[in-house]
Amino acid sequence: MFTIEHDFDATVITLIDEPEQAPLQGDVIITAFDDRVVLRQDEPDGDRYSEITLSARQLDELRAALNLPEGGYRLDRR
Repeated sequence: MFTIEHDFDATVITLIDEPEQAPLQGDVIITAFDDRVVLRQDEPDGDRYSEITLSARQLDELRAALNLPEGGYRLDRR
């Protein structure tokens, strides 16, 4: 399950783990700004979280990498 919310300056997507018979992972909250994307996952105990910030360029590279075979690449910025 996931939710999408539009705030004033960002889009917030929350990925909710719904396991059928597996241990729960913390929900993943993705906040997309104009120049960066922040991924945050709450720890199962609820007291801590992990956070990763990707620049817009890194996000473009990740998007491309999901559809390419193994290897090293550089995106052409024209």
